[in-house]
Amino acid sequence: MAVIIINPNSTVSMTDAMVEQARKTAPLLHFEGWTSHEGPPAIQGAVDGLAAAPPLLKLVEQASDAQADGIVIGCFDDTALEEAAQLATCPVIGLGQASYHYAALRNWRFSVVTTLSVSVPVLEANIARAGLGAFASRVRASEVPVLELEADPARAGQSIVEEALDAEANDAVSAVILGCAGMVQVTHDVQNALSIESIDPVSCAARCMMWLA
Repeated sequence: MAVIIINPNSTVSMTDAMVEQARKTAPLLHFEGWTSHEGPPAIQGAVDGLAAAPPLLKLVEQASDAQADGIVIGCFDDTALEEAAQLATCPVIGLGQASYHYAALRNWRFSVVTTLSVSVPVLEANIARAGLGAFASRVRASEVPVLELEADPARAGQSIVEEALDAEANDAVSAVILGCAGMVQVTHDVQNALSIESIDPVSCAARCMMWLA
């Protein structure tokens, strides 16, 4: 069938951008993008994540029933990931999960640059739950709203690059993880600015699906 990237928010353009990036990264896999039209326009913090979970899980069940080869939860918060994995009969991974484990497998200490401060506790809890706290330096907020990544990627990218450079200078890390699916729009700018590694979560999840699907 296909690997289904399910976007828990209702912004279709973000779904399309993730699918395009995944196809570039893993061209031998067939990716489809599904958008949760009943979800919030963006997921920023725990409240949005809770609102997004029920319609997301409906789509996970539909994808599994359609015999998807794999499912990617297209949100760096790994929205409802554990519940999704229990529902589906195929591999289910999250963008954050894939990125953290990839960094750990490379033995890279990392910082995360995400969007708003309200997302920081969610990501810190996910890293701790995965048992990867020893690899994490900081979760940093660029204070760029998720939808601004779509509306004004140049301006948003500048703020994210500045935060990533600060992480490189001050966090004693080997890698910076881009902590939002919408940052696929600014991945190239961050990679060019840093002298350490940068991790795009969509590309990372696509590579993981090459091993799992």
